Amino acid sequence: MKPTDSAAPASRLRRLVVPALPAAIVMAAGLALAAGVVGTLGEGGALFPAGAVGWSLAILTGVIVGHLVALGRDRWWGGTGSGAALALAVLLLYGWVPATLVSLSVVVLVGAARRHRWRQALVHGAVDVLGIGAAALALAACGVHATVRHPWAPDAWDLSVLPQVVVTAAGYLLVSRALLWFSLAPRTGGLPTIARTAVVRQALVGVALLGISPLIAVCAVNAPLLLPLFAVPLIALDSTLWIARARAEEQLRDPLTGLPNRQWLLERTWSALDEAERVGVRSALVLIDLDRFRSVNDTLGHLAGDRLLLQIADRLRHALPRGAEAARLGGDEFAVLLPTTDSLTSSQRVARNLVAALGSPLDLDGLTLVLEASAGVAVFPDHALDAEGLLRRADVAMYQAKRDRSGVELYEAKRDGNTPDRLGLLGDLRRALDAGDVELHYQPKVGFDGHVSGLEALVRWVHPDRGRVPPDEFIAIAESSGLMPRLTEYVLETALAQVARWRAMGLEVPVAVNVSPRDVHSPGFAGAVAARLARHRVPPGALQLEITEHVLLEDPQRAADTLAGLTAHGVKMSLDDFGTGYSSLVHLRRLPVSELKIDRSFVARLAVDTEDAEIVRCTLDLAHSLGLLVVAEGVEDDETWERLRDLGCDAVQGWLVAAAMPPDETTAWLRARGERGWQRESETTALAAEKAAERPSGQVLK
Repeated sequence: MKPTDSAAPASRLRRLVVPALPAAIVMAAGLALAAGVVGTLGEGGALFPAGAVGWSLAILTGVIVGHLVALGRDRWWGGTGSGAALALAVLLLYGWVPATLVSLSVVVLVGAARRHRWRQALVHGAVDVLGIGAAALALAACGVHATVRHPWAPDAWDLSVLPQVVVTAAGYLLVSRALLWFSLAPRTGGLPTIARTAVVRQALVGVALLGISPLIAVCAVNAPLLLPLFAVPLIALDSTLWIARARAEEQLRDPLTGLPNRQWLLERTWSALDEAERVGVRSALVLIDLDRFRSVNDTLGHLAGDRLLLQIADRLRHALPRGAEAARLGGDEFAVLLPTTDSLTSSQRVARNLVAALGSPLDLDGLTLVLEASAGVAVFPDHALDAEGLLRRADVAMYQAKRDRSGVELYEAKRDGNTPDRLGLLGDLRRALDAGDVELHYQPKVGFDGHVSGLEALVRWVHPDRGRVPPDEFIAIAESSGLMPRLTEYVLETALAQVARWRAMGLEVPVAVNVSPRDVHSPGFAGAVAARLARHRVPPGALQLEITEHVLLEDPQRAADTLAGLTAHGVKMSLDDFGTGYSSLVHLRRLPVSELKIDRSFVARLAVDTEDAEIVRCTLDLAHSLGLLVVAEGVEDDETWERLRDLGCDAVQGWLVAAAMPPDETTAWLRARGERGWQRESETTALAAEKAAERPSGQVLK
């Protein structure tokens, strides 16, 4: 299913129709109540019973109102509680108008005590009016027309009146619950599983409350002064109703922040996806994780961390766009559901706004803290068709944002190592490593004098069915799956064996091997490299390890110790992809490297982009001031070569010199250059023309 433009008008129409329903209910209830009051007064009837019955009912109503106000919470969807039970009892005896007045007294007074919810109280009151009206019609259908002047007085309050009572209660429950559901419930589906269980419990309590109604009616007829005593069972059952609601909410909410929890999020997401598919729009899930929150707990304690999470949750609530809903999944992980979103770009923009809101300074006991956050975004139906899949893909994107330090990432299947296709590719890669089917190709690095300064070992894999697999693809799978140490071990072993063979041929050229941050963080990595060098009888200076500055981002101390151990063994270090990180100058000062490689993204447009040229020039000046050699990657044309030479670069690497070659071709290439070194084709052609011009006339070159 793909979102369509035709869904937009339907969605807009729906947004217009649904908010109009509560207003229509209030208007209908107002008209019905006015008609009832005018009709009763016009016939000379009373609106409420007088004497002991009237006063007793008023006192009982006042006690119930006080109880509901003391609870400090609004009734659940109007609540099938004590107020409804009392109103139904009055309806059975005195008809629709007095019962409506009792119900409105409860709703209006409780709503007035909590003025910030007066709109909801107004809707609840209107629904009760219509519900009681439906119950009165049901009672009238049974032949009972009770009024204050002519109360219903059956021959005996026994089982013979049970059908009328049941029909009356059922009419009230069905109409009032249906109206409240359609006017106040979420528009995107049913209740979560736990809430459905709570509804069953509350329905049972509601039946018990309504079952007291005939007893109240009997007491009003025979002993009206005892009516206030019914406050005790009514309040007891009402409290049971509130406890059932509270327990249901506890299972759907995070106890610390009050935000919904993971189970609520999943079931709410299912409902949102069903609605999105129905109207043809997108939905999105944003997963947010605080960066380095553990250090706050370790430094300031868990109580301080909890207070910080409360501030984060409050800030997240205020930053939510209209219609979005937030949840806490656990720890320092939050989620935001966007039930509708216009596009992938708009959902990513919302995520960036949320991350920016959470990243502003926080005050904790006078200490100003700045916590950065990382967010992953997954969109329905582009990335997943179910709630669990959407959450998992948002999690993948979030961890990608953490690794890249990019703040926000949109899910990309090619970066997800857990898809069925990529899991199959992972198994094939593991088998290829075991069988030795992964190859190393070597790309030369040359100086501007033509001297071959080294080779870079680049891994290549030809899949038996898929053909050549891009290195970025299977290396990403290895990094995300834990296979990276095995791949690095394979590359080091293969490269050192090849270096040993070349040295036996008299070709002494150093080889560079790329290692990942995971390798550098592995305990004993430096010792393992030294042991391999000794086993292959290769001097440490013949091996160079290429790293990126990301090695210092996760565990700086362990990385520094490993790199120091490698350099102590005599292994040279090269900093790859310089300029693409986030703290290059700081890391450059801390890394024990002897060579720096300028990323190809700056070299590619060196000849036509003045900003890239200035970046390259500044990088060269910085590196040379620190005593480092500089290699430019991705050199593909003579003009770029000449610009780099003029800027003082030390060596280049790229297709202008040679593409990455298999070992046999690399051997032939090295032998062909010999002591003369490498020369550009234009220089070779010019030199040949110059020698031809210097030959005496008629001399034949042999």
